Amino acid sequence: MADAARSQITQGALNAIFNDPDRLQRDFPVPVCQCVQVKTLASTTEGQPERYRLVLSDVSNFVQSMLATQANHVVHDGKLKKGCFVRLKSYQANAVKGKKILIILDIEVIESLGEMEKIGEPVALTDKEIEEDVKPANTTIAGDGFYGNKVHQQPAAQDRPLPSRGAPTSSSSHATIYPIEGLSPYAHKWTIKARVSHKSDIRTWHKPNSEGKLFSVNLLDESGEIKATGFNEQCDQFYELFQEGSVYYISNPCRVQLAKKQFSNLPNDYELTFERDTVVEKCEDATEVPQVRYNFTNIGALQEIEKDSTIDIIGVLKDVAEVTQIVSKTTQKPFDKRELTLVDDSGYSVRLTIWGKTATAFDASPEAIVAFKGTKVGDFGGRSLSLLSSGSMAIDPDIPEAHKLKGWYDSQGRMDSFASHSNMAGAGAAGGQKDPLKTVAQVKEEQLGMSLENPDYFSTKSTIVHIKQETFSYPACLSEGCNKKVTDMGDGTWRCEKCDINHPRPEHRYIMQLNVNDHTGQLWLSCFDDVGRLVMGMTADQLMELKENDTAAMETAFEEANCKTFTFKIRAKTDSFQDQQRVRYQVIGANPINFTVEAHKLADLIKLYNID
Repeated sequence: MADAARSQITQGALNAIFNDPDRLQRDFPVPVCQCVQVKTLASTTEGQPERYRLVLSDVSNFVQSMLATQANHVVHDGKLKKGCFVRLKSYQANAVKGKKILIILDIEVIESLGEMEKIGEPVALTDKEIEEDVKPANTTIAGDGFYGNKVHQQPAAQDRPLPSRGAPTSSSSHATIYPIEGLSPYAHKWTIKARVSHKSDIRTWHKPNSEGKLFSVNLLDESGEIKATGFNEQCDQFYELFQEGSVYYISNPCRVQLAKKQFSNLPNDYELTFERDTVVEKCEDATEVPQVRYNFTNIGALQEIEKDSTIDIIGVLKDVAEVTQIVSKTTQKPFDKRELTLVDDSGYSVRLTIWGKTATAFDASPEAIVAFKGTKVGDFGGRSLSLLSSGSMAIDPDIPEAHKLKGWYDSQGRMDSFASHSNMAGAGAAGGQKDPLKTVAQVKEEQLGMSLENPDYFSTKSTIVHIKQETFSYPACLSEGCNKKVTDMGDGTWRCEKCDINHPRPEHRYIMQLNVNDHTGQLWLSCFDDVGRLVMGMTADQLMELKENDTAAMETAFEEANCKTFTFKIRAKTDSFQDQQRVRYQVIGANPINFTVEAHKLADLIKLYNID
């Protein structure tokens, strides 16, 4: 068996990938290697896909490799294991500060060969020195090069002109096509070929010490998606050039930096900032670049997604409401809206709101499959969704997830009934599922929330004994669905940078710290506006008015909130504060005690101790 496996391996392929591209195309159209190590890398950003580092061997040499997230399924399906054998169907060779790294875009495990101990004694690639300004030849091989078909490669950057809207750069002649997945602050002299999947409007900011404008685009290729932003001069330089749906070559100088996750929902740890000499060229050959890239969340899993998160969703259209209008609290202008109901094979349904022209032009019929990219998670009715202005919608898309849902619905889903996510502020349990009821002592003994990877969810029945009065709310934007903090401009107006609007006043929203006790101990809990209203019995605006005009009445309101008992639904997660790790207990739902139900529970508990 070992001899059979050894004969399958294409010895010399790894050296050819990095040092001999002519021989690579001639002798190794689809390299076969042994995977001698698989390691999970911790994500630097919560909620982002796992990353996997591999060590691949062709018996003669070994090389460090990174699995693109689009290929993670081979690990999740239990196929890619230490000692197995693989075909490299699509990959990108990189050299970062002299270190050779292979990014795997598409990989096939040869299951018939099984797994075995490392074959031979492979050594690290001998350094055929790569000059600082010369990168490995482009080796991104498309899937249609498999089994001897003609190999189609991206045109080498040096074989095509790269006209620039900025000043031309000498580095363009040495640029090489990089996958977006491979970009990092350590990559130099690169070019990406990417489709603009979203283009924002030009936004402006006005602060006491600065003002300016910016726009952003989301760039997509077969390996991933990344956000790119242009400020001020680059906004003027590139805004009209970039058009949604078109494909472009983009070459550095272009800054690669850690992504600001509060402004982006893309699953990428990095983002780009255009510079004066960034090279941009429209590409007419767009056949190999995907149109859109989804990262779907199951409808049933919405109960675990935090409010205000941005997700992609796909479902069967169960119901379409008529177009209605709401009036903006700030501009007094009407907005068109339409509510859709989606279901999927999780057994849950969710209401999704679309707006404006998207709402009035919507013409899909019930039972169509609809995919949404960029929806905001709300907590109205437990869990709801709203399509963002930067989001998009596709009806009956030709993707595997849509075909799977269609098959499920036609075979059984049409006859199923679906649960909705219950109101989390009033029910204490998301989606009808009960989180385990814990005492405070059990929470601490079981170290809930101490994991650095995933949050813990639980419920606890506790009594409020103290509420911090120093800071109980923040001034929020009046725009529908925004809720961002606004800044007092000192001229009687309050500015929201996100909406680019000055409001005559803010809407105060609760952000409270509660100290709660049960018979085993005490916890500090954080809660937001919905739970704050439930605890205080009034809005944050009303409480702020008492603070400004009637301090005694405000203190009375806090006293009346004390000694109230609730069943709190809590999300526990470790975070960092002033370079120290701590567990934060975030209330995501609260339910006043139903004394009739509670009495029956206690009676049932007492019966367990009865002795016949």
